[in-house]
Amino acid sequence: MSARAYIDELASNGRCHFSSAEAFEALGGSQAAVRGQLRRLKAQGFIAEPVRSFHVIVPPEYRRLGCLPAEHFIDQLMNAWGEPYYLGLLSAAERHGAAHQRPQFCQVMVRKNRAAISCGKVQVGFIARGDLESMPVTTINTPRGVLHYATPEVTALELVGYPNHAGGLGNVATIIDELAEGLDVVKLLEVARLSPISWSQRLGYILGLVGHEDLAAALNPFVQEQARSYTPLRRAAPIAKAKRNTKWKLIINTDLEPDE
Repeated sequence: MSARAYIDELASNGRCHFSSAEAFEALGGSQAAVRGQLRRLKAQGFIAEPVRSFHVIVPPEYRRLGCLPAEHFIDQLMNAWGEPYYLGLLSAAERHGAAHQRPQFCQVMVRKNRAAISCGKVQVGFIARGDLESMPVTTINTPRGVLHYATPEVTALELVGYPNHAGGLGNVATIIDELAEGLDVVKLLEVARLSPISWSQRLGYILGLVGHEDLAAALNPFVQEQARSYTPLRRAAPIAKAKRNTKWKLIINTDLEPDE
């Protein structure tokens, strides 16, 4: 069997990925010869290799990207690595209807930092969260299988926890405003108990700032009970002359305005 016939057979069975080891076994012959065939298919745009030894089959409609969209292979890649994951931050916000700015790359939460993936025009960034397996996820069926996304509540708290991965606090405030209508108060409090208290302090303040006082009011008793100290709204900014917000136990060390 030729490499081209092999990928055609995989595609006809609804499979979009394969490992180098699987190709060696299916095609036989020397590994050097099989690698040569795979290199030719890659040069012709029929396959791509997002990470070493993990290949994806690229149908004609995606060849301009030089790869499959990340959402078409992330679940398969993470399963191959044996790693739990979910799509988070801007990728999850877009899924939940907060599409203020379409993310330029797919954001994947993992247990430990990993190098980013760049495959043609497709980019994947990995963000570490050691306790991600405790987080509730939404599982979405896709033509290629499934994908795990952070729930809206997890997304809202992670946006304030990782603002540098989300375009800064101004952009975060805009996205939270868009997410707020889909947030469930009970679920939000459940996730808040699993997350750093500083995230709830910042999120409650931002919810009030963008006009969602009902959600902010539900979160405030938890913050008042659990927050042991004041935390800066923006972690890297100076705090010496900043005002203090007693309601959220926040040091307001930046002027926060939602992005237009």
